[in-house]
Amino acid sequence: MANGTAVAHSSRRGASPLRDSLVFIGDTWTVAFQGMVCIVRGRVRSAETIRQMAFIGVDSLPIIIATSVSTGAVLAFYMTGVLTQFGADAFTGGTIALTFLLELGPILAGIMVAARSGAAIAAEIGTMVVTEQVDALRSMAVSPIAYLVAPRLLACVAMMPLCGLIADFAGIGGSIVMASVHGVPSATFMDSVRMMAAESDLIKGLVKTLWFGFTVAAVACRQGLRTHRGAAGVGQATTSSVVLCVVLIFVSDFFLAQVLMGASVAAK
Repeated sequence: MANGTAVAHSSRRGASPLRDSLVFIGDTWTVAFQGMVCIVRGRVRSAETIRQMAFIGVDSLPIIIATSVSTGAVLAFYMTGVLTQFGADAFTGGTIALTFLLELGPILAGIMVAARSGAAIAAEIGTMVVTEQVDALRSMAVSPIAYLVAPRLLACVAMMPLCGLIADFAGIGGSIVMASVHGVPSATFMDSVRMMAAESDLIKGLVKTLWFGFTVAAVACRQGLRTHRGAAGVGQATTSSVVLCVVLIFVSDFFLAQVLMGASVAAK
């Protein structure tokens, strides 16, 4: 009997992560769906949306540019060394451009926005929850979804393509400088970019940023609204928001790559 009880307790403990995962998915999609309904119905404060667009997008550009330029320079440093050994240095520009347009640009932009803006969203909403400001909104018949979630969701989705585009240009710009230092002329670099990269590659990367922006806003708002246990809960919500956003960005990137490349092959 004791063994049976121990097994039952063990199975319940084993089921807990699955239950928590399902609760998280359900909560996140519920918050995101309700936010989208508010957006479609026009229940979004334009002034707050513009403020969030500036905070999420424009204010994140410095760290996006810094990380993208550094990543592009490091990538060019290694790639020129390898390709030059095989006499293929003329393909440096196109290879790096494809890497940034399809993967690194969207990924870097998503991670930087998640680390900066996603954490701030979770902390701000979480603080409002533990200080009972969200309850005050409800007592005044103001929907927290329309007041807090919808502007941030719309702003994040709208600004992420801009962040991804800036990351692409910054990364490729940093790689041009580093490649020219290591013997690949800028003209050769750009000729390779024009030969290997196309507008469709840029579009595929920007499509990814739309999903990344949706993911960051939905997860950050959900974590903020589910905050409890005071200041410690705010810290936990902020940390979990960043971790979950980064993990989901990488996981969803894998599936988006399959879908977008599959659609491209089917179109041909």
